[in-house]
Amino acid sequence: MMGIALSLAIFFFAVVIHEFAHGFVALKLGDTTAQRAGRLTLNPLSHIDPFGTILLPVMLVMMNSPVLFGWAKPIPVNFAGLKNPKKDMIWVGLAGPLANLACALVAAILFKLGLKDSQLLTALLQYFMVINVVLAVFNLIPIPPLDGSRVLMGLLPRPSAQQLAAVEPYGFILLFALLYMGLFDKIVWPVANYILFYLTKI
Repeated sequence: MMGIALSLAIFFFAVVIHEFAHGFVALKLGDTTAQRAGRLTLNPLSHIDPFGTILLPVMLVMMNSPVLFGWAKPIPVNFAGLKNPKKDMIWVGLAGPLANLACALVAAILFKLGLKDSQLLTALLQYFMVINVVLAVFNLIPIPPLDGSRVLMGLLPRPSAQQLAAVEPYGFILLFALLYMGLFDKIVWPVANYILFYLTKI
């Protein structure tokens, strides 16, 4: 039970950091939606989605799933409120994954600095690195509503970006279908392992 609790706590912390980063960058680029909604905070209670944050991750842990998957309530962003909506959409989309990669980098540095004498601390740092890297890689998949789709919409010509945005109502169905077809094993884990390899070499 202690292992399950720690796993879920680390996962939830990574998700909260991810969502906060979206709102923070959006605020710096002109959109105050998250701030006005009271979501620009690290208080985890503000980001809980009952199913995606609690029920689904707990079910996966209890089933000994090799993948811990879930989500927090998305940070509200009004892209029209950004100073340069098309360009700034890219930075808002990248903010969450980059925040997770920064967390993984900090954990790797702490590990190298010698904070690995404790077996428990070693396990925590390693798991913290893994969950943050996997969360970053997964969210960069360019399927709405994942962050990668926001980045791609900012790069595509407007007609193509609108076509991609039209997929969003069916995004989760598509994602679950891809997960069933081995998305993690074929794409997410190989990319995550590549990043983790270089983090451990710091």
